[in-house]
Amino acid sequence: MTSRDTILLTRKDITKLLDIGTCIAAVEMAFRLYAEGKTSPPKVLAMHVDAGAFHIKAGAMKLDQHYFAAKTNANLPDNPKKFDLPTIQGILIVFDADNGKVLAVMDSMELTILRTGAATGVAAKYLSKPDSSTVTICGCGNQGIISLKAIAHVRKIQSVYAFDVDHDLAVEFSSRLSKELGVNISAVKELEEATLQSDICVTCTPSKQPLLFKRHVRPGCFVAAVGTDNEEKNEIDAELIASSKLVTDISEQCATIGDLHHALKKGKVTMSHIHAELGEVIAGKKEGRTNNEEVIVFDSTGMALQDVASAAIVYQRSLEESVGLRLDFSN
Repeated sequence: MTSRDTILLTRKDITKLLDIGTCIAAVEMAFRLYAEGKTSPPKVLAMHVDAGAFHIKAGAMKLDQHYFAAKTNANLPDNPKKFDLPTIQGILIVFDADNGKVLAVMDSMELTILRTGAATGVAAKYLSKPDSSTVTICGCGNQGIISLKAIAHVRKIQSVYAFDVDHDLAVEFSSRLSKELGVNISAVKELEEATLQSDICVTCTPSKQPLLFKRHVRPGCFVAAVGTDNEEKNEIDAELIASSKLVTDISEQCATIGDLHHALKKGKVTMSHIHAELGEVIAGKKEGRTNNEEVIVFDSTGMALQDVASAAIVYQRSLEESVGLRLDFSN
């Protein structure tokens, strides 16, 4: 590899180079450094189109070297049925922040799925009850799969309920992951029958209407609200947000595009309702869970620093293991 080469990495390359455990550690570090003021605030730009939305997320971090990464993702929910294409597609570009060199161009779909699931795992580690053993996954696509794997990495899970509007997908999810994780997974047709028995609930859908309500969760439940990443989406009812201890990934971002956005718009809460950002809990600046009765909601809209930290690992491992195609774009 020459000094001018850029590494091109496919989705399969990402899968080889980044595992969920490593990604969880990287994402936890990114949240902590942000809370400690050791990174610049990340940025986001979103644009809607008829079929969905595009967003650009960018951030910079000083790790083994100074990295800047920018990700452009398409999020088009009808793609699987209409075009046999993934809902999320995109690329992520990694730069040397000191000299502007393009270090790597990589598929962002797998990275996004992994780092989003990793954030759920980190949040579960700090905000769920330590003895949490029962999980409901609402939305049984790729994000639901990695969310469960991430939670299983930080909690000893014994039973899981899988719910999806496409029940066949929930059945497939249950069959596949029961064997892979060695836990009992049941596909359910009614969400409430699952969530009322669960210590942890994860919503990861493209829904534009609330799916999870106050009556759906029992005392002590931890809710990871993952799917709402633009202002048109909404998974968590405003009353549930208002009655819970709310932790955000980035408060300003959640107020603009997260489930918090809808609770604010309906006048159910103000910004003062936010208990903490996740990084503040990790860094010890704010308390996380203080008892086994409180319901905690984590509003996860996706922080660009998660991408930077994860992509830096992928880039470094690609160098070490000679993975990816080398190109000189200046030639």
